[in-house]
Amino acid sequence: MTTHLLSTHTMINHLPDYRARGATAEYQQSLQMHQAAGVHSSASFAASLDDGREVWYDGRRVDVCRHPAFAGVLRELGRLYDLQHSDAHHKEMTWTSPLTGNPVSLSYLAPTTPAEFAAKTRNSHLWMAHSHGQLPRIPDFVANVIVGLYDYRHELGKLDPQFARNAENYYLYCREHDIALTHAIGDPQINRSASLADYPDNALRIVERRADGVVVRGAKQLATLAPYCHEVMVYMSPAFFMRSAPEYVIWFALPIATPNLRLMCRESQTEHGNSFRHDLSSRYDEQDAMLFFDDVFVPNNRIFLLDDCQTAAAGFARISAWALYVGQIRFLHRLRTFLGVASLASKAIGVKDFREIGDQLGELTSYVELTRLAIVGLQNELRPTDGGHLAPGVTLALDAFAAQISARVTQIVRVVCGSGLVMQPSEADLANPVLRPLLERYMGGKDVGVDFKSRLFRLASELVSDRYGLRQELYELWNRGDIVRNRIALYERYPEREAIEANIVDLLDGASAALQAGHLNRETA
Repeated sequence: MTTHLLSTHTMINHLPDYRARGATAEYQQSLQMHQAAGVHSSASFAASLDDGREVWYDGRRVDVCRHPAFAGVLRELGRLYDLQHSDAHHKEMTWTSPLTGNPVSLSYLAPTTPAEFAAKTRNSHLWMAHSHGQLPRIPDFVANVIVGLYDYRHELGKLDPQFARNAENYYLYCREHDIALTHAIGDPQINRSASLADYPDNALRIVERRADGVVVRGAKQLATLAPYCHEVMVYMSPAFFMRSAPEYVIWFALPIATPNLRLMCRESQTEHGNSFRHDLSSRYDEQDAMLFFDDVFVPNNRIFLLDDCQTAAAGFARISAWALYVGQIRFLHRLRTFLGVASLASKAIGVKDFREIGDQLGELTSYVELTRLAIVGLQNELRPTDGGHLAPGVTLALDAFAAQISARVTQIVRVVCGSGLVMQPSEADLANPVLRPLLERYMGGKDVGVDFKSRLFRLASELVSDRYGLRQELYELWNRGDIVRNRIALYERYPEREAIEANIVDLLDGASAALQAGHLNRETA
């Protein structure tokens, strides 16, 4: 696979993986490269998180590598990283770095040709398919934000040439070390009606400017996947980037293990203390965190933008182009999971051929197919960027559509499954010799045994009716931004709108002319 970076860098000798020993803070902060080893495995990924990060859970500082609330997702992420080394998928998920010669993730490829874009797309489908669309902030996602940051570097360089160099160096650092990132773009919910002048803590801000960097104070929410990430990319969503004061406008990235950066996690959905099946939450409850920046130092080499809200506003869509696209690929696989569960459930209780259920299943299938076709459309509207890369078509319509249908998809599964979502036996119930004959007689299904049916309906319950499923539904509503704002932006930016309006004006003019001609004909007849 070719890349324009090949001509600007020389090969670096392969050295022992920095992750095996634990990277020093200096190595990370200064974005050193000499110990890079390419794509992670499950073992190297787990070892890389043992870095002294400050993560708080339920009032206590915890070690994410050893606390049971984080174990299931850590194992699942490790399994996904191991795919990059597997015989079946290594060539589909990695490419050879022109900088180090190491295998690096295609998530970090900045595509310049249709073939490279197609390879990136196949890689994203593998990440999403193997996690059933259940990890919205899967490492493939924010990796593509960093691709966008790299693509936007020339615009950042117009503010300060150092910003462009920083963006390129950071992209290379993330690519060569297979960095897992979260991003933090939202302000805390304190008092959204108050101005920053009245309540400075409403947003992250610079409180000190030094020759070697800046000090920031404040909080960011919500940083999904943060406890499992190496780094956080901090910038502003469209709701927040038009700031009245320059000290609130900054883009930067830091290691999660940065001093005075504290993560507070929400309640885990993986701890249950019983034998009921939780096949989804035990593997895919990716966690969300508040990030508290308690006077955190950000060195100059990790700052990408300062003070300029116009460049931040123009840049959000640019740096998000590939990430929003792979987010839609993830949503497609989430829809496929819903369709598979609903279809199997309808068969298991003998309602598949009921007309009303068939209608619901057909509606769900239409959402799967419309999303698939929309993604194909995005692939076929590749557009060159000012940064020299190929970006997918604009996702704005599909972003609004996904938020619009997400609750309806959940409702369809609830209708198909009915009360079976509520009442299913646990694994201990299934193994109990007193209960087992009753379960086989009264809780089996059509052509399926009680074991399969109960586990299927437990899976459906997680998707649409318990804490895990409700959190996922809330995520789908908001993660692409405010649906109202997205719809307005879609209308205002729609490139065919003026031509469509002109067609209607022509139609009216033509109809008026024909009507006038008809009157004249009648008058002269």
